[in-house]
Amino acid sequence: MTLARTREARRFLATLAGSLAILLWALLALFTTWAEGIPPFQLAFLCFSVATITGCGTLLLTGGATWRCLRQPWQAWLLGVSGLFGCYVFYFLALGNAPAVEASLLTYLWPLLTLLFSAALPGERLRWFHLSAVVLGLVGAGFLVTGTRGFDFDLCFALGYAAAIACALTWSIYSVMNRRFGRVPSQAVTGFCAGAACLGLLCHLLFESWVLPDRCQWGAVLLLGLGPVGLAFFVWDFGTKHGDIQALAALAYTAPLISTVVLILMGQGEASWHVALACALIVSGALMGSLNLLRRRSI
Repeated sequence: MTLARTREARRFLATLAGSLAILLWALLALFTTWAEGIPPFQLAFLCFSVATITGCGTLLLTGGATWRCLRQPWQAWLLGVSGLFGCYVFYFLALGNAPAVEASLLTYLWPLLTLLFSAALPGERLRWFHLSAVVLGLVGAGFLVTGTRGFDFDLCFALGYAAAIACALTWSIYSVMNRRFGRVPSQAVTGFCAGAACLGLLCHLLFESWVLPDRCQWGAVLLLGLGPVGLAFFVWDFGTKHGDIQALAALAYTAPLISTVVLILMGQGEASWHVALACALIVSGALMGSLNLLRRRSI
């Protein structure tokens, strides 16, 4: 009984850790607006470099033996690097080749896909309230990104739509497959960030010209690399490996909501009835998706 409670406590704490990633991703839009003007691949190189340097600093402080965490199977490296960098590339490819509203909504399919794919994991069971939760979250996210203008899918933006769907697929597959590498410590994400930084630099040299960031842009790079493109990946790794991945999928829809609220508070957005409605839908979905977790904690 004590062992079971210990496992549940670890699962709960891991889910809380994963939830921190969602909070950090809610700041992605704000920090990215501050970095406006930096080419996407250059921004990826800089942000992942900050994350790598921070991770290496942590490894140095915790002792030399922890560097062994980077000695992982090639499959773990392939999943980690391709998951982090692939999601980033597809996201900006989508925004660059399709209207932001439709592209954003398609990328927000990743929590739904994560929930569906998680049913194939050992010990996971898909329940009706999980599906209801992500549907509520998706509808709420739709209200947030569209406002009152609705959707306007045009086939001339097919490349952008395909990239947005690829982004959702990449991150959902990464999040679920990550559970298969539960023995790979989260410190190994330092190496994955380094790999993503190298790919970002390579793509930048091939396709872009260097832009010297100003003081505001450097600040944005630092904040992105420490938070949404840094710590968030480490805690998400721990959360998806050891926490309630289905609850995390439902909670993920709070990211666009918190992001919208932050933009409103910073004067870069407007409060309206559709934001309030989206808030009600997303919060309801998040609570419903966490039902299993809340029940366990009450026992």
